[in-house]
Amino acid sequence: MSATHETVHEMSGLYVLDALTPAEVAEFEAHLAVCEACRAEVAALRPVAAGLARAVPQVEPPAHLRERVIRAATGTAVGGQGGASPDVRTSTPSVAPWLLAAASLVAAIALGWYSVQLRGRVTALEGSLQQALTQASLAEAQIADAQRTVLEAQSQVAVLAAPDLVRIDLMGQPNAPSTSARAFWSRSRGMVFTASNLPSLPAGRVYQLWVLTASGPPISVGLLQPDPTGGLTAAFQTPPDIPPPTQVAVSDEPSGGVPAPTGMIWVAGKPAA
Repeated sequence: MSATHETVHEMSGLYVLDALTPAEVAEFEAHLAVCEACRAEVAALRPVAAGLARAVPQVEPPAHLRERVIRAATGTAVGGQGGASPDVRTSTPSVAPWLLAAASLVAAIALGWYSVQLRGRVTALEGSLQQALTQASLAEAQIADAQRTVLEAQSQVAVLAAPDLVRIDLMGQPNAPSTSARAFWSRSRGMVFTASNLPSLPAGRVYQLWVLTASGPPISVGLLQPDPTGGLTAAFQTPPDIPPPTQVAVSDEPSGGVPAPTGMIWVAGKPAA
């Protein structure tokens, strides 16, 4: 199985330092041929690696270290009897500090690259999470709307199927001759009210639905919210002890409604005989 991208990518620093085995070099160069990110990192590391040797102070080894190295290599002390010792002069810089600096630099670059990748992944995950939360919120809102629609439809069907159903046709008044409405009332199940062509009201005004009885003041059934065309269909609960309606009417009132009608009547009608 071939190494993962992350594993091969970690070879970038060692590659520019010529610290890989021939097999690792072959594997890494094969990966470079297909990976733009690794090629870019190698290109960025090469000039840095080339300057590392010059970045470390050049150190001449002590004389006693030179003698120990020659004695270990030739078996002859400097100036000893075993033969003339070669005139060894070293101008090679100390390798250990160079490798330490190189390793530190490679580790810092690798850590920085990983941090950038990690921040990118966190940002992507945060975006995905926010998108999921938004979609969940929209789904909840849609479910709530659907539940309200179903409940309202069930209420309307219950009223229309009531055995004690009473139909009341309402006619537009002189101020709204094209407006019409109809109410279906059941003492046990409430009222369904439909209307069409209700005029738009000015700001601060609202339509309010009333039931008038043979005795007592008008009873507020609820507030009406027509659509932009002036139409609506809504279900309302009415008091179970309400007397039989003698008339149903709609007036316009201040926003929020009032306990007794004060505004202009737009549609009104009596129960069918």
